[in-house]
Amino acid sequence: MPKNTVTVAGQASPSPGKKGPTPMMEQFWRAKKEQPDALLFFRMGDFYELFHEDAQVAARELGITLTSRSKGEGAYAMAGVPVKSVEAYLLRLVRKGFKVAICEQLSDPRTARGIVDRGIVRVVTQGTLTEEDVLDARVNNYLAAVVVAGGTAGIAWVDLSTGRLQVSEVEAAQLLDELGRIAPAELLWSPAADERHPEIAAEVRSQLGAGLSERDPWRFEEECTLRALKKHFGVATLEGFGVDDRSHIVPAAGALIEYLEETQRGACEHVLTMERVESSGLLVLDRATRSCLELVRTQRDGRTEGTLLATIDATSTPMGGRLLRSWVLSPLCEVAPILRRQQGVSELVDQPFLREDVRAHLATVRDIERIVAKVSTGRANGRDLVGLALSLEPVAPLEATLSKVYSAALGELRGELDSLEDVIGQIRTTLGDEPPTGLREGGVIRDGHCERLDELRRIAGDGKSWMARFQAEEAERTGISGLKIGFNSVFGYFIEVPRGQVGEVPEHYIRKQTIKSAERYITPELKEFETEVLKAEETSRDLEYDLFCELREAVAAEVRRILETARAVAEIDVLAALAQHSAENNYTPPVVDEGDVIEINDGRHPVIELAAESEAFVPNDSRLDREGSLVTILTGPNMAGKSTYIRQTALIVLLAQIGSHVPAAGARVGVVDRIFTRIGSADDIGRGASTFMVEMIEIANILNNAGERSLVVLDEVGRGTSTFDGLALAWAIVEHLHEAVGARTMFATHYHQLTDLAQRWSGVCNKTVAVREWEEEILFLHKIVEGGTDRSYGIHVARLAGVPAGVLERARTILVDIEDDAEHLAPRIASKAAGPEEEATAAGQLSLFAAGPSAVERRLAELDPDNLTPLEALNALQALRAMMG
Repeated sequence: MPKNTVTVAGQASPSPGKKGPTPMMEQFWRAKKEQPDALLFFRMGDFYELFHEDAQVAARELGITLTSRSKGEGAYAMAGVPVKSVEAYLLRLVRKGFKVAICEQLSDPRTARGIVDRGIVRVVTQGTLTEEDVLDARVNNYLAAVVVAGGTAGIAWVDLSTGRLQVSEVEAAQLLDELGRIAPAELLWSPAADERHPEIAAEVRSQLGAGLSERDPWRFEEECTLRALKKHFGVATLEGFGVDDRSHIVPAAGALIEYLEETQRGACEHVLTMERVESSGLLVLDRATRSCLELVRTQRDGRTEGTLLATIDATSTPMGGRLLRSWVLSPLCEVAPILRRQQGVSELVDQPFLREDVRAHLATVRDIERIVAKVSTGRANGRDLVGLALSLEPVAPLEATLSKVYSAALGELRGELDSLEDVIGQIRTTLGDEPPTGLREGGVIRDGHCERLDELRRIAGDGKSWMARFQAEEAERTGISGLKIGFNSVFGYFIEVPRGQVGEVPEHYIRKQTIKSAERYITPELKEFETEVLKAEETSRDLEYDLFCELREAVAAEVRRILETARAVAEIDVLAALAQHSAENNYTPPVVDEGDVIEINDGRHPVIELAAESEAFVPNDSRLDREGSLVTILTGPNMAGKSTYIRQTALIVLLAQIGSHVPAAGARVGVVDRIFTRIGSADDIGRGASTFMVEMIEIANILNNAGERSLVVLDEVGRGTSTFDGLALAWAIVEHLHEAVGARTMFATHYHQLTDLAQRWSGVCNKTVAVREWEEEILFLHKIVEGGTDRSYGIHVARLAGVPAGVLERARTILVDIEDDAEHLAPRIASKAAGPEEEATAAGQLSLFAAGPSAVERRLAELDPDNLTPLEALNALQALRAMMG
């Protein structure tokens, strides 16, 4: 069974020997046969009912009441959920890995002869949820498909709630990083990949947080998938999308489209195009880096609050929020598009009145993309369309506001805006200002839009005044003061007479019902009126529904225009949001170029500077280049700000490469192609890996994949093992990064011996965190200065944490002894060895310390062979052997 996928056992219909099922249950079994592995939500009036094993599963998973229909051998389980609250139940089930098939009533129960027509209209899975009430407005809900062939992987991913389909082709080794960036809610996977690429398959299954949906291998075959894509897009070739017909993208994208056609029953016309994403133009962030830098989720509890995204997200629209999130997870690594964005941000920073006007127009824009998806799939109601009109109305004034911009980005985006006045006009002239959510309740269509509808409404409306007049006339004519006109769905309209006045009822009244306190009657005149009014009301509702459907289809025909405008609005929103945050927080535009210098003046951590309300954040400079500071060794006490400093450097580079201004007095960023981080540690018990193993796996990934244009940020590497092992590894890692990789590197460490590397290589520089000592008190200044340190002030930090005084005093005594012993461990930096292993050993390259004499050596030195008896010599030999283990 696929991971995170729940399969509902197949259910057999009653055997021929038993009493046959009712017509309704025959409908159920036919629908169940179409989707045997899905829970079937079977529409019956105001409820979705589940039967047999489906009911048992739903009752268990949702905590709803389990009942039964009939008794004895013919009994079967039942459970149900209200139609009006079905979204919440759907979310709970699909998040647990279930598929849910929605079987709707396809004909009007009021006019149906016999049983109501029903059919499955869609199948809901983790990746095909579109309900706005259950989706995070600022996070895309992606369905993805992957095909691995040789050393290449084709990836396709779509957010069905917005209709945006994207595709990419990457090296197979980068597949997990790419999937981590996309973060699909559901991944389509062929079991054949487990046999052909077992290592990649194992990683996907163990690490991917998405639900894995296995599909038959034939669904990923080239011929089948190519045909599905050409049919969906109505093209003869895929070259117009930048995709070769034989690309690995084709089977991934085709399998995804075929899955959408199957689950949505063809309701995916809003997936209009296929956008190719060139991974070569994006800065690569692996899973560890996204986690360590807390870009969209905090490490501690996985929340959004406290992340980079939450800090800089000043977007006004849900579309803008989703786009900004994708920018943060996919920074650029080409100078021209970075500068295009940055210039748009700069113009909005420099012109506060322009920025204010733009954001004012955006304030009333709703989620156009997701409304359009509902329109295209036939699930939009009157309020959705009115919301669409409200969201499109600011586009024309927004376009006018941007008429005199000078930046290329804003100018191009203005040109992509379509005021869509024809669509707005159709909606406004057809629908009322506040239509109900239901489409068959009436009150959806505006008065004056349709003469026939107005006439029917007049008849129904006059009926109410006729009833009031009829009631008054009958009460006066009969002398029955308590006479009232009422209505119910069983008898229709009736005359109600209190029991105490029944003797005054005229002979032509026909008694229909007796209740506790009254009798109910009808008359031929009342029934004639009822027929006319009810027919008018029913015809009116049907006509309204037809008129609304016509409008919805007309709007659906303009989906491409609407989506193009929505995506331009989203990008304008992101640029304005970055400008707003930059202006409010004193950010500056960085110089971004193809050089190898990263220089930051008075840089600040974008998240911590806003969180530290009680004290001012201390800014710091940083520089990495190939001349004198390729590698920065950062030493200093714990809690002094080393981790903050190296993190802020990485975050400032990332912000620069999404096109934003940065929290610094000034900055120059020579673009990087990858950011690698190893900060902090956490056991991966689920995979059977210890803290140190996880650390070494991540370090291996960095050393094997970093290049000259990478930025590497490492914190306290090697502390998960013994002191000497950790120091040896840290030393060798720095050597490799400097000599073999050439990556710009920041290395924070408590191994102060590493500062000796600056004497060996001109590309290594030492920095430390300034500390002020006064009468046994220590003040962390959080200022980064040139030089190194051999003190960590750990006992001081322990005192701040509340460790008992006796323990602290004992620690000071032990520390003195350890530091005295350490004098014998003076580091010896060897010359660089370029030859074979024997030469390296001879040169002493790997010998970091001149070790003091061992216990065995000291004992041997104490022995005097000339004065030992044979027995004493034998005993001494045995003792030495024991010491050797």
